[in-house]
Amino acid sequence: MVRAAKLRDIPANIRLGEKPDLLRVNVSQTDKTGQRSQLGQYPTPLTVADFMASLFNDDKGEIRLLDPGAGIGSLTSAYVARACDHRPRPKSIAATAIEIDPDLKELLGQTLEKCGNACARAGIGFDGEACGADFIVAAVSMLESNLFGHGDKRFNAIILNPPYKKINARSEHRHLLRRVGIETTNLYTAFLALSVLLLEPNGQLVAITPRSFCNGPYFKSFRRLFLREMAIQRIHVFESRKAAFAKDDILQENIILHAIKTKEKLSRVFVSSSHGPDQEPLIRQLEPDELVKPNDPAQFIHIIANEEGSRATNLLARLSHSLADIGIQVSTGPVVDFRCKDFLRANPAPNSVPLIYPSHFADGWIKWPRLGHKKPNSCILNDQSRKWLVASDVYVVTKRFSAKEERRRIVAAVFEPSHVPCKFVAFENHLNYFHEMGRGLPLTLAKGLALYLNSAIVDVCFRQFNGHTQVNASDLRNMRFPARSELEELGRLISNQFPNPEDIDRLIESRLSKWLKSGESPSVS
Repeated sequence: MVRAAKLRDIPANIRLGEKPDLLRVNVSQTDKTGQRSQLGQYPTPLTVADFMASLFNDDKGEIRLLDPGAGIGSLTSAYVARACDHRPRPKSIAATAIEIDPDLKELLGQTLEKCGNACARAGIGFDGEACGADFIVAAVSMLESNLFGHGDKRFNAIILNPPYKKINARSEHRHLLRRVGIETTNLYTAFLALSVLLLEPNGQLVAITPRSFCNGPYFKSFRRLFLREMAIQRIHVFESRKAAFAKDDILQENIILHAIKTKEKLSRVFVSSSHGPDQEPLIRQLEPDELVKPNDPAQFIHIIANEEGSRATNLLARLSHSLADIGIQVSTGPVVDFRCKDFLRANPAPNSVPLIYPSHFADGWIKWPRLGHKKPNSCILNDQSRKWLVASDVYVVTKRFSAKEERRRIVAAVFEPSHVPCKFVAFENHLNYFHEMGRGLPLTLAKGLALYLNSAIVDVCFRQFNGHTQVNASDLRNMRFPARSELEELGRLISNQFPNPEDIDRLIESRLSKWLKSGESPSVS
């Protein structure tokens, strides 16, 4: 493991970034209408911009730089500051900065003017263009012009902090993206995909984005495109969800990504982590196959940022069973409360069934009802509501969203009919529940499964490909599990009380360690 310099300790004798960072604060304060939040725009802090610019390598000669969604130009400014300070310096920089917000274009123009002045002092040719345009519209136009031989607009360096916002399936943006072969559901992956297509061979891309594209079915098409065209050289992880954008209301975990447009696989990948942008990062070197498993059809990106993650991966690597292999399915709770509120009741009522929310989790079990809580406790049973209900039986239930105060991303509990007598039960949409073809699980299997899911080692491995607060059923299906018989033996260790978290961790890890030493399936002595 290598220790790198603090992110803010990047040399620059021409500090272009300080003025943009002051402007960033002013812009955020004057955004009274919330327009930039509606556009999914979050300005880049100075320390982050400087670090991103430092990741480019071999950027000499004639640089054709693109900054999509440029805002006030913080990223372009950071790139130019580094170029002016770097040796050897590039011969020239042609910077294209695209920004949709007309209120920011004047500030962007001022930043590019300062960049030009700095380059002139450093003996670097500079040509800066501030484009007031929708990047998706502009990029598709550039790509289609190149396709039909009417233009040659390509870039060899792209730096971006793309907007984060869902794209409506019937929107003009979605239609434009399909015209150039891009299928994605969010603006940030749309910006990344277009940037990849606009990048010339061996060009470099550095971006700060949410981590959510690393897993899940929604981003599978994007991952396939990105990993086909690009070789990831560096990923930096911020361990705190809000560290990179402390002044903004951000809950997504963010990463900084450096990739090169090449079909060749790089010999190594660097993954680093720090709590925030001004903290000293730790850097690990990985094999490319550790980042994306060669036999993984979903092409999940596993970010193993520290020794704990590496050790957890090695311990679970020998598990070869999927949920399907052990005969278990997982589904999302069908009760969407705001759509069926007429059927919900605050307390147990005649002709009703228990309605289970995350608030009913308690020490590994579902404890119901929870009276006096803000969430309802029951759902009326009738012909209309029956489609949302499942037969009362033993189920393992997990939360789809982890609360800030919870130590683990995956939180599991057992629903047991003897604890909650009923004929049917309703699981709210913020839950996933494990079952066998719609029916419940044997109690010992359910307890063993919950024990395994609640362990630290599963949590660490899960976080390597899941970077947001949501735990989808598809994520759970892509995990690896012990054999069914081994989960049952784990379940037999539990009577009426689950162990505390530390004892769960020791129990699961000791079984896995014993298995690795013996080369056999994990077993309980």
